[in-house]
Amino acid sequence: MANVPLEIRKVIFDKYNNPDIRFTNDEIFEILQQNNSIDKSLVIDDMEKYFAELCDAGLMRNIAQNFTTQYFKLFDDLEKVKCNSCNTESPIGKSESRVCPACKASI
Repeated sequence: MANVPLEIRKVIFDKYNNPDIRFTNDEIFEILQQNNSIDKSLVIDDMEKYFAELCDAGLMRNIAQNFTTQYFKLFDDLEKVKCNSCNTESPIGKSESRVCPACKASI
């Protein structure tokens, strides 16, 4: 099964990598579905915990909510960082802790 928070990070890096741009959980979810990056059985409500995890990690913040749609902004630009432990290249916020989203090792 896919590492859903890592897949969300990749979409944000590719499409919304600017602290001045806002984006929604719905937009990210739609892109993940189109790219077949997540299990087809997942629904938007299943994704809430992953978005909360990314907020808790200091990557982004929730700026508004309208029913189930959540609006987010990044704290900082993302940069791709390569993990020496698992050899994965992951998007990480510039002010975020240097921990690999794939294997949790220090970077």
